[in-house]
Amino acid sequence: MATLDVMIVWLNGTFGAGKTTTARELVSIIPEARLFDPEQVGVMLRHVPDLPPVEDFQDWPPWRGLVVETARRLLAYVGGVLVVPQTVLVEKYWTEIRARLERSRIPVHHVVLHTDQATLTRRIEEDTLDPEARQWRLDHLPDYLDALPWLIREGKVVDTTQLTPSQVAHAVGLQVEGGGHRPAARTPDAVPVAPPARTGVRRTGGRVRRAPAERILPRTSAPGDLP
Repeated sequence: MATLDVMIVWLNGTFGAGKTTTARELVSIIPEARLFDPEQVGVMLRHVPDLPPVEDFQDWPPWRGLVVETARRLLAYVGGVLVVPQTVLVEKYWTEIRARLERSRIPVHHVVLHTDQATLTRRIEEDTLDPEARQWRLDHLPDYLDALPWLIREGKVVDTTQLTPSQVAHAVGLQVEGGGHRPAARTPDAVPVAPPARTGVRRTGGRVRRAPAERILPRTSAPGDLP
């Protein structure tokens, strides 16, 4: 693939949808791409004593702010593309994260990896790499189905039901290279891969040119942000 502007590729979808596997494949085909796992921010916060108890570390407001600030600083430091495999099923959390990234002028390609429920259930039950997470993933399938309408509205859907991880990564890569984000709503069953919009990248002589990170990522403040 051609070199891309500074950006984030956020892989969303239910637990067990293949986000991490796809992210690893994607990093191998996008020049200057790096994997950034927001789960590790949650792990760090769990070591902080006396935080309010929550079921999911995403419920801690510092997690959402720290994920954005870490991504911003990483891109300002090394440039390139951050590939972020992270399930976010609470719409207001995603809205907050997206708004913070937009204030930092970081383009975000929000891709939803979708699989039909029967196939997804089978994949989760057959997963031998992380059997302890099996029940957690199965228990959260209803949450994903409830969130699917806004995920379709807010992201580009890639139906992975009949695709290998490599094929999924290439499908996502085509979406990213095509540019654009937040397309019009469409159903996963009707369109496995949403058509790319022709915005969000700059081409010079047929190549996509990466802009300097410092021109894209100034710190911008908003009510409630820390200095």
